[in-house]
Amino acid sequence: MSIYKKLFEAKKEIGKISKDSTNPFFKSKYFDINSLLEHVEPILYKHGLLLLQPIIDGKVYTKIIEVECEDKIGNMESSIDLPNIQDPQKLGSAITYYRRYTLQSLLGLQAEDDDANTASKHVNKPIPTPKRLTAAQVKVIPQAEDVNKLRTVLKLYTLQPNEKLMIDKRIAELTKWDLKLLIKTFNLIWKL
Repeated sequence: MSIYKKLFEAKKEIGKISKDSTNPFFKSKYFDINSLLEHVEPILYKHGLLLLQPIIDGKVYTKIIEVECEDKIGNMESSIDLPNIQDPQKLGSAITYYRRYTLQSLLGLQAEDDDANTASKHVNKPIPTPKRLTAAQVKVIPQAEDVNKLRTVLKLYTLQPNEKLMIDKRIAELTKWDLKLLIKTFNLIWKL
Protein backbone atom coordinates (compact mmCIF):
# COMPACT_ATOMS: atom_id res chain seq x y z
CA MET A 1 0.00 0.00 0.00
CA SER A 2 1.38 3.46 -0.92
CA ILE A 3 2.05 6.19 1.62
CA TYR A 4 -0.91 8.10 0.20
CA LYS A 5 -3.31 5.21 0.85
CA LYS A 6 -1.90 4.77 4.35
CA LEU A 7 -2.35 8.49 5.06
CA PHE A 8 -5.86 8.32 3.66
CA GLU A 9 -6.80 5.48 6.01
CA ALA A 10 -5.09 7.18 8.97
CA LYS A 11 -6.82 10.48 8.25
CA LYS A 12 -10.24 8.79 8.29
CA GLU A 13 -9.46 7.48 11.78
CA ILE A 14 -8.03 10.77 13.05
CA GLY A 15 -11.18 12.74 12.20
CA LYS A 16 -11.68 16.15 13.76
CA ILE A 17 -9.43 17.23 16.61
CA SER A 18 -11.13 18.74 19.63
CA LYS A 19 -9.57 21.84 21.07
CA ASP A 20 -8.59 21.11 24.64
CA SER A 21 -6.57 24.18 25.61
CA THR A 22 -7.48 27.81 26.14
CA ASN A 23 -5.41 30.85 25.33
CA PRO A 24 -6.41 33.16 28.21
CA PHE A 25 -4.92 36.25 26.60
CA PHE A 26 -6.98 35.95 23.40
CA LYS A 27 -9.82 33.92 24.98
CA SER A 28 -9.59 31.33 22.22
CA LYS A 29 -9.44 27.53 22.18
CA TYR A 30 -6.81 25.40 20.47
CA PHE A 31 -5.37 21.90 20.66
CA ASP A 32 -1.97 21.77 22.27
CA ILE A 33 0.89 19.94 20.57
CA ASN A 34 1.11 17.17 23.20
CA SER A 35 -2.60 16.34 22.97
CA LEU A 36 -2.39 16.43 19.20
CA LEU A 37 0.58 14.02 19.18
CA GLU A 38 -1.14 11.69 21.70
CA HIS A 39 -4.12 11.51 19.37
CA VAL A 40 -2.34 11.31 16.00
CA GLU A 41 0.81 9.21 16.57
CA PRO A 42 -0.84 5.90 17.56
CA ILE A 43 -3.03 6.04 14.45
CA LEU A 44 -0.04 6.80 12.21
CA TYR A 45 1.98 3.95 13.83
CA LYS A 46 -0.91 1.56 13.28
CA HIS A 47 -0.63 2.30 9.55
CA GLY A 48 3.16 1.93 9.45
CA LEU A 49 3.89 5.65 9.44
CA LEU A 50 6.46 7.43 11.61
CA LEU A 51 6.10 11.12 12.58
CA LEU A 52 9.24 13.23 13.01
CA GLN A 53 9.47 16.99 13.64
CA PRO A 54 13.11 18.03 13.30
CA ILE A 55 14.49 21.55 13.03
CA ILE A 56 16.88 21.74 10.08
CA ASP A 57 18.61 24.89 8.81
CA GLY A 58 16.25 27.26 10.61
CA LYS A 59 13.07 25.46 9.50
CA VAL A 60 10.58 23.40 11.47
CA TYR A 61 9.76 20.21 9.54
CA THR A 62 6.96 17.77 10.03
CA LYS A 63 7.79 14.51 8.25
CA ILE A 64 5.69 11.41 7.92
CA ILE A 65 7.81 8.46 6.85
CA GLU A 66 6.57 5.11 5.62
CA VAL A 67 8.53 2.55 7.69
CA GLU A 68 7.18 -0.73 6.30
CA CYS A 69 8.34 -0.12 2.75
CA GLU A 70 11.45 -2.26 2.05
CA ASP A 71 12.48 -1.19 -1.46
CA LYS A 72 12.06 2.57 -1.09
CA ILE A 73 11.10 4.98 1.67
CA GLY A 74 7.87 6.91 1.26
CA ASN A 75 8.00 10.37 2.76
CA MET A 76 5.65 13.37 3.12
CA GLU A 77 6.73 16.64 4.67
CA SER A 78 5.67 20.15 5.51
CA SER A 79 8.00 22.91 6.68
CA ILE A 80 8.11 26.56 7.61
CA ASP A 81 10.98 28.98 8.24
CA LEU A 82 11.49 30.02 11.83
CA PRO A 83 11.46 33.74 12.53
CA ASN A 84 14.69 35.40 13.63
CA ILE A 85 14.03 35.54 17.37
CA GLN A 86 16.78 35.95 19.98
CA ASP A 87 14.65 35.40 23.11
CA PRO A 88 14.74 31.61 23.86
CA GLN A 89 11.23 31.57 25.37
CA LYS A 90 9.70 33.28 22.35
CA LEU A 91 11.66 30.99 20.02
CA GLY A 92 10.37 27.96 21.94
CA SER A 93 6.80 29.23 21.56
CA ALA A 94 7.32 29.76 17.83
CA ILE A 95 8.74 26.22 17.44
CA THR A 96 5.75 24.71 19.29
CA TYR A 97 3.35 26.80 17.23
CA TYR A 98 5.04 25.81 13.96
CA ARG A 99 5.18 22.12 14.92
CA ARG A 100 1.44 22.19 15.57
CA TYR A 101 0.59 23.98 12.33
CA THR A 102 2.95 22.09 10.01
CA LEU A 103 1.40 18.85 11.33
CA GLN A 104 -2.08 20.29 10.98
CA SER A 105 -1.29 21.35 7.43
CA LEU A 106 0.34 18.07 6.42
CA LEU A 107 -2.61 16.01 7.64
CA GLY A 108 -5.23 18.57 6.59
CA LEU A 109 -6.71 18.66 10.09
CA GLN A 110 -9.69 20.90 10.70
CA ALA A 111 -9.05 23.66 13.21
CA GLU A 112 -9.44 27.38 13.63
CA ASP A 113 -6.47 29.66 14.05
CA ASP A 114 -5.80 30.35 17.70
CA ASP A 115 -2.71 32.18 18.83
CA ALA A 116 -1.75 33.43 15.39
CA ASN A 117 -2.95 36.74 16.79
CA THR A 118 0.27 36.85 18.80
CA ALA A 119 2.46 36.11 15.82
CA SER A 120 0.78 38.49 13.41
CA LYS A 121 -0.14 41.35 15.77
CA HIS A 122 -3.08 41.95 13.40
CA VAL A 123 -5.36 44.83 14.25
CA ASN A 124 -8.79 44.99 12.70
CA LYS A 125 -9.24 48.36 11.05
CA PRO A 126 -12.71 49.78 10.76
CA ILE A 127 -14.08 49.92 7.26
CA PRO A 128 -14.40 53.57 6.27
CA THR A 129 -17.83 54.78 5.28
CA PRO A 130 -17.90 56.15 1.76
CA LYS A 131 -17.91 59.93 1.42
CA ARG A 132 -20.81 61.41 -0.48
CA LEU A 133 -21.17 64.88 -1.95
CA THR A 134 -23.72 67.18 -0.37
CA ALA A 135 -26.42 68.77 -2.51
CA ALA A 136 -24.59 72.12 -2.22
CA GLN A 137 -21.34 70.56 -3.47
CA VAL A 138 -23.09 68.95 -6.44
CA LYS A 139 -24.70 72.29 -7.30
CA VAL A 140 -21.32 74.09 -7.68
CA ILE A 141 -19.68 71.44 -9.92
CA PRO A 142 -20.62 73.23 -13.18
CA GLN A 143 -18.92 76.43 -11.93
CA ALA A 144 -15.74 74.73 -10.63
CA GLU A 145 -12.52 76.17 -12.07
CA ASP A 146 -9.82 73.92 -10.59
CA VAL A 147 -9.24 70.68 -12.50
CA ASN A 148 -7.03 69.24 -9.74
CA LYS A 149 -9.75 69.73 -7.11
CA LEU A 150 -12.27 68.03 -9.38
CA ARG A 151 -9.89 65.08 -9.87
CA THR A 152 -9.44 64.87 -6.09
CA VAL A 153 -13.22 64.69 -5.68
CA LEU A 154 -13.26 61.79 -8.15
CA LYS A 155 -10.70 59.92 -6.02
CA LEU A 156 -12.05 60.66 -2.53
CA TYR A 157 -15.82 60.49 -2.93
CA THR A 158 -18.25 57.75 -3.78
CA LEU A 159 -20.23 59.38 -6.57
CA GLN A 160 -23.56 58.75 -8.16
CA PRO A 161 -23.29 58.15 -11.93
CA ASN A 162 -24.77 61.59 -12.72
CA GLU A 163 -22.29 63.29 -10.33
CA LYS A 164 -19.33 61.53 -11.95
CA LEU A 165 -20.62 62.51 -15.39
CA MET A 166 -20.95 66.18 -14.31
CA ILE A 167 -17.37 66.20 -12.98
CA ASP A 168 -15.96 64.45 -16.05
CA LYS A 169 -17.80 66.92 -18.29
CA ARG A 170 -16.50 69.92 -16.30
CA ILE A 171 -12.92 68.60 -16.40
CA ALA A 172 -13.26 68.18 -20.18
CA GLU A 173 -14.56 71.75 -20.52
CA LEU A 174 -11.75 73.17 -18.40
CA THR A 175 -8.97 71.21 -20.13
CA LYS A 176 -10.44 72.09 -23.54
CA TRP A 177 -10.31 75.78 -22.53
CA ASP A 178 -6.70 75.32 -21.34
CA LEU A 179 -5.84 73.74 -24.68
CA LYS A 180 -7.42 76.62 -26.64
CA LEU A 181 -5.49 79.13 -24.52
CA LEU A 182 -2.27 77.17 -25.07
CA ILE A 183 -2.80 77.17 -28.85
CA LYS A 184 -3.47 80.93 -28.85
CA THR A 185 -0.30 81.51 -26.81
CA PHE A 186 1.81 79.44 -29.22
CA ASN A 187 0.36 81.32 -32.19
CA LEU A 188 1.29 84.64 -30.58
CA ILE A 189 4.83 83.41 -29.87
CA TRP A 190 5.33 82.24 -33.46
CA LYS A 191 4.22 85.57 -34.81
CA LEU A 192 6.93 87.35 -32.82
